[in-house]
Amino acid sequence: MRRAAAALLLCLAAGAAQAHKPSDSYLALAVDGAAVRGQWDIALRDLEYAVGLDADGDGAITWGELRAKRTVVEAYAFSRLSVVADGNACALKPADFLVDEHSDGSYAVLRFGADCGARPAASIEIGYSLLFDLDPTHRGLVRFERDGAAQTGVLAPERPRLAFRAGEASRLAQFFDYLREGIWHIWIGFDHILFIVSLLLPSVLILRNRAWQAAERFRDAFWDVFKVVTSFTVAHSVTLSLAALAVVSLPSRLVESTIALSVLLAALNNLMPVVSERRWAVAFAFGLIHGFGFASVLTDLGLPQGALLLALVGFNLGVETGQLAIVCAFLPVAYALRGTWLYARLVLGGGSALIALLAALWLAERAFDLKLL
Repeated sequence: MRRAAAALLLCLAAGAAQAHKPSDSYLALAVDGAAVRGQWDIALRDLEYAVGLDADGDGAITWGELRAKRTVVEAYAFSRLSVVADGNACALKPADFLVDEHSDGSYAVLRFGADCGARPAASIEIGYSLLFDLDPTHRGLVRFERDGAAQTGVLAPERPRLAFRAGEASRLAQFFDYLREGIWHIWIGFDHILFIVSLLLPSVLILRNRAWQAAERFRDAFWDVFKVVTSFTVAHSVTLSLAALAVVSLPSRLVESTIALSVLLAALNNLMPVVSERRWAVAFAFGLIHGFGFASVLTDLGLPQGALLLALVGFNLGVETGQLAIVCAFLPVAYALRGTWLYARLVLGGGSALIALLAALWLAERAFDLKLL
């Protein structure tokens, strides 16, 4: 019992150092005949960690400081990227050096060309090792375009190479690419996970006389979880689609701050119950905001114009698949421990307090642009 409770608490504390998502870079390659063009967006915070950009140490990276380190940045980045066409290495040639804003901060934009020979290549392979030695959670999100068709992929320490071949950009392949992206991004979206967990923690309990007591039947706990998860799913699916299609747009700071606030309120509600029977309504209301958070990732990754619906459905189903895996891992353990002191005090009480503290720090960081964690 103690081991199970400790494992559950470790799950609650996972990602305590991350404000929203781990490190990502965005690599886009476009093939037009024999010409290969690329754009690589790398977060300034990652480059500061890797090579140092903040010359005066004031905590703010200016365009002047970034531009002064252009040679260093390009040397560092391109030494960790390779493009191979039909088995032959391509020479990477830096072009424009810019800066852009993503949903989670400022990024250096490295545009480049790849000299892969005079003939169109049937196969393009990307080798990637950026930041893998410094941050094992780092991922390179790749968008590959050829003849108007787009493919996506994720580069990771365990998968540092991706190959794209002519004629392989089928709609089914694109669907599974975005499905995989959705699964990955719910698992690294620690604020989304902790919001769900905060709502699930009391699902194996019943509030009586302002005190939590163990639920008598698994069926009751299951249906409570079902209502919470379904409400959250429906809500964020709606706003994810609207935001990804640019129908509705909200400022990223407002979205991220409200997401942190939702985690804080859900955790505090476990400690001082205000809403006990209609937590599904809370899940739905805040799920609308969480959908905008998911959409920011999908927007940064890019939507293929020829398969918008497939990409949206695939990404959303991926999010739900990852979410379902979390619920399936959580519910049996929580139900088994529900009547113990360990669950009431350590998991529900201690876990909710830890989540509330972390969410309060996230809220301060996001609302006031601070660096606390």
